Amino acid sequence: MTSTDAAGRSATADPARGAMDMRLEVVVLPVSDVDRAKRFYEGLGWRLDADLAVATSEDFRVVQLTPPGSTASVIFGTGLTTATPGSVDSLIHHAGTTARVPGPDPEGRSYGSWAAFDDPDGNGWLLQQITERLPGR
Repeated sequence: MTSTDAAGRSATADPARGAMDMRLEVVVLPVSDVDRAKRFYEGLGWRLDADLAVATSEDFRVVQLTPPGSTASVIFGTGLTTATPGSVDSLIHHAGTTARVPGPDPEGRSYGSWAAFDDPDGNGWLLQQITERLPGR
């Protein structure tokens, strides 16, 4: 069984092993104002992939945006989630023992630089710069 992900690479399943090559495709964000969230993420330079609504209903709308260079996207809208707007916090985290300090890693090491921000609803992001992936990743 084979499928293709957003970057055009094959994601395969090996039924004999029960293993599948999985990729993060989309994260659902709970927001209170869809148009404000759309302007915010577009202002970050994220690509607008879709803004779809059902013509006969005001109860469903989905907006999808993708960060530059990413194969994963965010979606938000109306009728997508019952989560409280702003309830997503630190979508990734630092699992190491070294404390984070302000500014980029002076040596430019992969996995060494971090940035954090909140969207207008308070959904928290923690980003990590990766210039070269560790073996097997």
